[in-house]
Amino acid sequence: MQALKHSLKISKDLESIADKVLQLERITDIEALLLYERAELGLLGSLANFIRQNKHGDHTFFNRNFHIEPTNKCVFTCKFCSYSRLVQQEDEAWELTEKQMLDAVRKYEGIPVTEVHIVGGVHPKMNLMFFANLIKKIKEIRPDLHVKAFTAVELEYMFRKAKVSVEAGLKILKDHGMDSLPGGGAEIFHKEIRDIICKDKATSEQWLLIHETAHHLGMHSNATMLYGHIEKYIHRIDHMSRLRALQDHTGGFNAFIPLKFRNMDNEMSHISEASIVDDLRCYAIARIYLDNFPHIKAYWPMIGRSTTQLLLNFGVDDVDGTIDDSTKIYSMAGAEDQHPAMTTNDIVDLIKQVGRHPIERDTLYNVVQDYKNVIFEEKKQRFYELPVVNNN
Repeated sequence: MQALKHSLKISKDLESIADKVLQLERITDIEALLLYERAELGLLGSLANFIRQNKHGDHTFFNRNFHIEPTNKCVFTCKFCSYSRLVQQEDEAWELTEKQMLDAVRKYEGIPVTEVHIVGGVHPKMNLMFFANLIKKIKEIRPDLHVKAFTAVELEYMFRKAKVSVEAGLKILKDHGMDSLPGGGAEIFHKEIRDIICKDKATSEQWLLIHETAHHLGMHSNATMLYGHIEKYIHRIDHMSRLRALQDHTGGFNAFIPLKFRNMDNEMSHISEASIVDDLRCYAIARIYLDNFPHIKAYWPMIGRSTTQLLLNFGVDDVDGTIDDSTKIYSMAGAEDQHPAMTTNDIVDLIKQVGRHPIERDTLYNVVQDYKNVIFEEKKQRFYELPVVNNN
């Protein structure tokens, strides 16, 4: 690090921050802002990678998962969203039946997927008990499948319509088989920004309360942040500060996932997307700042495969999952990969190509398979097939 400081001509204040990070001490909001405004990319990458290595070594995690998106019809009108359609719209809209969703689960019968991720638009006809019974039937078909379901935005609307408290609503879903929560719907917590981009949906306080309550009920969750639109660095830090404080209190977050704003076919299309350099800075500072989050995840269908590989040297230790072309949320917003799917071979190769150690995990980061010494057959495998392993 001394050589790095010399080569980058680090100022005294940045050197003080770097020393804190290297001593595994928590940085302040003001120090995070200083890193955003003044730190060179090389310093941020070195510090973020130091933390990543300290927590996980070269281990890079992924899982075998698929998504169910019940509907893209939505009562809310977020300006950044390219995915949703008003409930009365039909153009590019869908509304899956219970049978269609259960058939999507049955498609994986006998296949070693470990997680189904259920998120979508907020539809008034798809209420709390509709989804509770759906989850119960999914578990009847596949008891071993981890059900990670519903953003806090979906949950707030469900509970409000059902006239139940957050705790009562979450208990109903948990009793029917829901295991954990994804991190979506957080966007940017700062009211000034939230009022502009998504004023009509769940507030920041409601998002945080739902996740806090889930943690107290024994359900883990993730957290996200939508970056690269009208927010400023201080808004990103405020967002992460609230998450860090809640994690201090509950310890229930598994991973933090920065989500890049994509500008195709939405009301904010006039805003240019963040550069790759800003992507790297955002993820690196997240790893440095969120000292109590075990994992920083790059959601590869959103950020792209090549940028995901770069991010593995900027604090990221998780690349999400195989997906199996089962989500449209980012493809409809202009993400690079319009049909997101990777075979196990693909995702292992993506990780190994940048010198990292692939670990297949379940949703709660229990190790399913260590791929460090796995050699695949030449033939293209489907993502769910077990690899042919050479143990020599």
